[in-house]
Amino acid sequence: MPHPNGVVIHPECTIGPNCLIFQQVTLGNRGSEGQEGVPTIGGHVDIGAGAKILGAVTIGDHAIIGANSVVLVDVPTGATAIGVPARIIFPDGVGV
Repeated sequence: MPHPNGVVIHPECTIGPNCLIFQQVTLGNRGSEGQEGVPTIGGHVDIGAGAKILGAVTIGDHAIIGANSVVLVDVPTGATAIGVPARIIFPDGVGV
């Protein structure tokens, strides 16, 4: 955590090795009935400043989460998530 100010991590969240988490990141639950659960972050994941990863989602190894993105769905290994709500961009440049 190069800039740990304002980082919020739910105590049940799992974070893999060698992740880079910037300032103002939130890893937590969605707080609604039926939306329980917390994120599982794989290894070597980069999470940009201000990103929110909410709910029982899985972020695959070597994924990148763009700054200020709101991630509510799983991000596959090696993919990038950008936007609000986040959309997935695969390594070959194809988005979902």
